[in-house]
Amino acid sequence: MSVASNPHEVTQLLLAWNKGDETAFERIVPLVHAELRRLATNYMRRERPGHTLQTTALINEAYLRLVDAQQVPWKNRSHFFGIAAGVMRRILVDFARSRNFQKRGGGAAHLQIEGDVGITTAPNEDLVALDEALSALAHVNARMARVVELRFFGGLQESEIATALEVSPRTVREDWRLAKAWLLRRLTEGVPDEQ
Repeated sequence: MSVASNPHEVTQLLLAWNKGDETAFERIVPLVHAELRRLATNYMRRERPGHTLQTTALINEAYLRLVDAQQVPWKNRSHFFGIAAGVMRRILVDFARSRNFQKRGGGAAHLQIEGDVGITTAPNEDLVALDEALSALAHVNARMARVVELRFFGGLQESEIATALEVSPRTVREDWRLAKAWLLRRLTEGVPDEQ
């Protein structure tokens, strides 16, 4: 059974998990595994060739961290995948920092902006620089940063982001447009934290 075929079941299990049902997470895993694999695969495509962290390891580490996230007041499926996307982002950034894979100083990071996808990074993109820019954006506008995280890293659609953030799709669309411009400017020109 896939997540897309029964999103309400995922939401019901998350709510049960909130209420202390210890087995709910175990029942969620098979329902969300394919989507988490898709997220992890998308993340790993953005990494440099020969990256030592594999997709399966990223998924497993995400599961371990999500199990420890019982204090999160889960709202719904979109909220879960938003949190999962953030967890995977943190794992990759922590891995990059600990292994010192990223270049320091010198050149600015580059982003390509494409049609519906929005921001995409080249395989050798400086993930740490992107993470730092996104963190800086969060200080300027937390909701815009969350929209980027959910869409770019989480792969959620506009309507799913709107549901997760409890805003209108139009607000998500506008935040996405402004956030892309802010991040592109920040990463290519090194512009200080301003909107």
